[in-house]
Amino acid sequence: MSTVTRTKPYRPPAPLGGRRRELRVNDRRRLLTAMGFLGPALAIIVAFVFIPAGTALWTSFTDASGFGTAEWVGLDNYVRALTTPSVLRALLNTVLYAAMYAPAVVIVGLCAALLLNRTDIPFRSFFRTAIFLPFVISMAVASLAWSFLLDPNLGLVPYWLSSVGVNMKDVFSDPVTALPAVTAVAVWKSFGYFMVIFLAGLQGVPKHLYEAARLDGAGPWRTFRAVTLPGLSGTMTFVVIFALIGAFQAFDQIYIMTQGGPDHATETIVYRIYTDGFRDFKLGFASALSYLLLTITLILGLFQLRAGAKREKDFE
Repeated sequence: MSTVTRTKPYRPPAPLGGRRRELRVNDRRRLLTAMGFLGPALAIIVAFVFIPAGTALWTSFTDASGFGTAEWVGLDNYVRALTTPSVLRALLNTVLYAAMYAPAVVIVGLCAALLLNRTDIPFRSFFRTAIFLPFVISMAVASLAWSFLLDPNLGLVPYWLSSVGVNMKDVFSDPVTALPAVTAVAVWKSFGYFMVIFLAGLQGVPKHLYEAARLDGAGPWRTFRAVTLPGLSGTMTFVVIFALIGAFQAFDQIYIMTQGGPDHATETIVYRIYTDGFRDFKLGFASALSYLLLTITLILGLFQLRAGAKREKDFE
C-alpha cells in the first residue's frame, strides 16, 4: 500500500510593496487591539487625574473661591504662600513630621524584618501577621482608638502608668509633644507594611554572599553592612520614597486627633490645604499650596532615586 504525500504548492514571495502593506495592516490591528484594552483605563486616568490636575493648575493662578467668576492673579498665590508665616510654619511642621516618620518606619520596619526573617524565631508567622495587622485598618480608626487610649481621664495608657506612679499628661494638648505623639501613632500603624516589603527584599539577597562573608569571618554587624544593606538598596529606595510621600500627605490623623492644634503645632501643609480650600473657600490659594507640595515631593523623590541608583551601581 503506497502513501501519497501532498506538498504545498510553491508560492512566490510577495512583492516588497505588498509585504509592507501587510505589515502596516498588522501594526494597525495590534494598535487597535492595544487601544481596546488600554482605552478604558486611559479614559479614567485622563478624567480623574490629568483634567483635575490641569484645572487645579489653572485655579492656582486665580482668586477662585468656588462662587462667582474667578479672576487671573498670576503668581500672587505662590508669592503669598511663600511669605505667609502660618503657611511656612505648616511647611516646617510637615518637614518635622517627615523627619520623624520616615526614619522611624524604615528603621523599625527593617529591624522587624531582620528579626522575623530568622528561621529560629518561634511563631514568626503569627508575629508577622500581628505586626502587619494595624496597616489593614484605616487611619481614622487607628486615630480614634489611640485618642481614647491616650486620653488623660479615660485612657488605658495613663491609667496603667498611674498604677506604677507615673502621671501622664495630655500629650495632644502640649505643643511640644503633640506632633511626636501623632507621628508615633502613624509609625505604629505603618511600619508593618514596610516590614513586609523588607522581608520580600531579603529573599532576593544572594545566599552565597552570606556564605562568603561567613567564610571570611565577618560578624553579624559587618555582614549586615557589607551584604544585607547593599542587597536591599533597591528596596530601601522604594521604601524611603514611599515613606516620604506618605509623610508629606499626612492629614487624616491630624484632622481626627488634634485639628491642627494646639496653637497650630500639628498643622501640616495638607491640613492647611484642606482648611484654606474647603473651610475658607480660598480655592486658588489652596491650589497653589498643592502645587508647591507637589514640587517638593518630586524634588525629594528624584533625589532619592538618584541616590538609590548610585547605591545599586556600587553594589553591582
